[in-house]
Amino acid sequence: MVESTRSSRVPFLVLRFMRRPLMLLVAVYSVSMVGWVLIPGPVIDGVQQEMSLFHAFYFLTYTATTTGFGEIPYPFTDAQRMWSIASLYAGVVAWLYAIGAIIHLVQNPHFRHAVAERRFTTKIARLTEPFVMVCGFGNTGSLLTRGLSDNGITAVILDLDPDRVMALYLRDYRVAMHALCADARVPQHLIEAGLMQPNCRAVVALTGDEEGNLKIATTARLLNESLRVIVKSTSEEYEQTLSTLGADVHIVDPFHTYSRYLRATIRNPLIHMFNAWLVGVPRANLAMYPEIPHGRWILCGYGRMGRSIHAALASAGIEVTVIDPDIAAGDVEGETFICGRGSQEQLRAAGIKSAAGIVVGTNRDPENLGIVLNARTLNPEIFILVRQNRHRNEVVFSAAQADLIMQPSLVTARRMLFVLIAPLLRDFYDHVRVFDIDSNEAFLESVIGELRNRLGETKPRVWTTRVDKKSSAALTRYLEDGRPVALGDITRDPSNREAQLACVPLVVRSAGNVSVMPRADRAVYPGDEILFCGSSRGYAALDATLNNDYTLTYVVTGVEETRSIVLRWLFRRSESHVSAT
Repeated sequence: MVESTRSSRVPFLVLRFMRRPLMLLVAVYSVSMVGWVLIPGPVIDGVQQEMSLFHAFYFLTYTATTTGFGEIPYPFTDAQRMWSIASLYAGVVAWLYAIGAIIHLVQNPHFRHAVAERRFTTKIARLTEPFVMVCGFGNTGSLLTRGLSDNGITAVILDLDPDRVMALYLRDYRVAMHALCADARVPQHLIEAGLMQPNCRAVVALTGDEEGNLKIATTARLLNESLRVIVKSTSEEYEQTLSTLGADVHIVDPFHTYSRYLRATIRNPLIHMFNAWLVGVPRANLAMYPEIPHGRWILCGYGRMGRSIHAALASAGIEVTVIDPDIAAGDVEGETFICGRGSQEQLRAAGIKSAAGIVVGTNRDPENLGIVLNARTLNPEIFILVRQNRHRNEVVFSAAQADLIMQPSLVTARRMLFVLIAPLLRDFYDHVRVFDIDSNEAFLESVIGELRNRLGETKPRVWTTRVDKKSSAALTRYLEDGRPVALGDITRDPSNREAQLACVPLVVRSAGNVSVMPRADRAVYPGDEILFCGSSRGYAALDATLNNDYTLTYVVTGVEETRSIVLRWLFRRSESHVSAT
């Protein structure tokens, strides 16, 4: 078990802190015992009695525990009684001093943290299930942890804020979550959190310090090259360094992610509908989606998000008027710009009444809400996309009735969650983007139609299944025996093989080749990775099929094999008898 220097020295710290109280107790008891041995006892039958060290220790022991068995092994003399009084009072004083030192030690915040760190290290070393290490438990970390919990994945969390760590244990997660108040930038803390353990699936760095995220990612990559590393970054300088760490390092920039999504949604609004339903947006379904209008747009805020959104709108051929208090000539090439914060006068000057849409993307929620209200007052029909910086302000932004709300923390958390549970989803969207607009829409409509038929109004769940002995034991054994299995076979309902489970295979990766929306008669091979979208019941039923030999045999062949050992023996015996005759 790997321990930090501080956590492994907890016993030493206790002994060091209690050195003086322990030495005082030993001294008091030693002097007391020596005194009882040296003081003459009573004369019994003409013999001077003397107390042995054993009896002195025995008397001291039961009097120290306030038991009080009396004067043994014989009645004491007055001198011995006086010495007993002095010894007992001296022992009480020594114990009071020792108890005070213990209380002081327990209240010491550094000692308490060392004990918590040791307990945490021991607990993580005993973990057997796969887990994800999350460095940072702010808005994004909290949303990501909730998503991991909903998918049954354990998380180990490091955060510097003790209030956040305490709040974690008050939440109703479906699986166990473990947390330590520590600086994730310290390599030893990453090791304590299970960085070197084989069941650590990934390290997610999403603290508020981007330089710290870079250090966490670099440390994780250097110490454990087999780990998947996911990093939140909005700095091009840091992203260049992160890109050199290897292929399994995923950089998530919420502004670039959302701008790409917005550009795709402008081309085909079905993408927004499908994505909102897939990520579980409240009240989202496969039949409603907003039409993003074309025409001239207004962009309020030209920071990191504003620049990304501006590039997305410009690539779609949309004219943009930029409003920002710090903008200057030459910052926005070829565009109209106004220096300001989005007041009604500035919005009028930007042509709010004739604008098709407005993007409100400053880094201050009160300012964003004010601009939304001004824009809605001046043009009630305008399409509004607003940035919500704090997740706790969700109720207020929902009441503002914006058409699209962009939360950087939510965008980041969802993107990271899909990288962890459904990495093949990116191949699906890449496949969508290569089509022209008409083909793109037709393809998505066919996908949405199939999902609607299979799932109905059920809340979707996305997961990745790998055909190996760990995730699909029965299917792997079946294939190794040389028996073919089609993709449509494993998605049959075990209760009625003529029906299909509420799950649809979206992507299959086999030997480096990617197939999007594969056919039902496609053969399944060992090592395949399959991305499914379905219901929770479909997930449970499919998992049972892939790991139960009898269920798998039934859905593939339609034959229900007996599970009784005796009946199986009789069946084999009758078969051999028939073949012999």
